[in-house]
Amino acid sequence: PPRAPPPPPRRTLPLLGRVAAVVARRVLLLAVLLAAVFAAVELLPGDAATATSERGESAADVAARRQLLGLDRPVWERFGEWMTALPTGDLGTSARGQKVTDLLADPFPNTLLLAGCAFLLTVAAALALGCWAAARPGRPADRIIGHAATSAFAVPEFVISVGLLLVLSLWTGWLPAVTLTGADGDPATWTMLIMPVLALVIPQTGWNTTIVRGALADQAAAPHVEAARLDGLPTRRIILRHALPGAVPAIATGFATSTGMLLGGTVVVEALFNYPGIGGVLASAVASRDTPLIAGVVICGGAAISLVLLAADLIRARVLGARP
Repeated sequence: PPRAPPPPPRRTLPLLGRVAAVVARRVLLLAVLLAAVFAAVELLPGDAATATSERGESAADVAARRQLLGLDRPVWERFGEWMTALPTGDLGTSARGQKVTDLLADPFPNTLLLAGCAFLLTVAAALALGCWAAARPGRPADRIIGHAATSAFAVPEFVISVGLLLVLSLWTGWLPAVTLTGADGDPATWTMLIMPVLALVIPQTGWNTTIVRGALADQAAAPHVEAARLDGLPTRRIILRHALPGAVPAIATGFATSTGMLLGGTVVVEALFNYPGIGGVLASAVASRDTPLIAGVVICGGAAISLVLLAADLIRARVLGARP
C-alpha cells in the first residue's frame, strides 16, 4: 500500500517571528508604563531633594541636592537617560545615592519567592476545585464551590491577612505574626511564608476557580465531549482527558492575567506581615519621591508579568495554532 505523506516540517522561523513581535509589544507597553511613572511622580507635591532633606538643612543645601540628583533638568530628559541605561542593566541611582540594582537585589527575589509559591498553589487549588465542580454540574458541590469562589475573590487581601493574623497568630499562636529575617535578609524560617502565601492564594484561587469552571463548562458542549459522554466513559476521564485539554488556552490566559493582581497584592501583604520584599521598598520610594527606585520596582514587576503572559500566549498558540 502507498505510504502516507510525511508530515509538513514545523515552521520554526515564523513562530520565532511571532514571538519576537509579542516581545516587542510587551517592551513598548513597559516603556509607556515607565513614562507614565516618571510623569506621575513629577506631578506629586515636592521632590526627592526635599523629601530626603535632613532637619536644619538650608534652602541652598536642598537646591544643591536637587542639582546633584538632576531634578533641575526636564523630566523627559531624565527619562530618556534612564531608558538609555536600562539595556545595560543600570537602573539608576536612588535619591539617597545608592544603586537601585543593589537596593532590589535582596527584596525582589523574596517577592518572587512569595508570589511564585502563591501562584503554584493557586494553579493547583483552582484546577482541583474547578474540575471537581465541573464533574458535578448543578449539584450542591458545584453551587457551593461557585459561591465560595466568588466570595473569596470579593474579599481584599488585607482583610484576609487580618483574619489570618487573628486566627493563626493571636488566637492560636500557631504562627508568628510578623516575618523575622536572618542575617542574609531572607525569612528566618519557611513557616513565616505560610500566612502571606495564604493571604494571596485565597482570593486568586476564587478568581481562577471561576475561570476553570467556565472553561470546562464551555467544553462540555463540544462534540467530542458529548461523544465521550454517550460512550459511557467515567466522568473523571471525560473531564481530564477530553474537556480539560480543550480548555487549556482559556485557563492559561486566566492564570496569566491574574499574575498582575497577584503581584499587586504582594505589596499590601508584605506591609502587613513585615515581609522583606519590594512592597516596603516601593512604599519608601513613593514617600521620598524616588523616581529611579520606583521605576526599578515597576520594571522588575512588569518584566515578571510579561514573561508569564508570553508563556500563556505560547501555550495558546501551541494548542490552537493561533497567533501568540
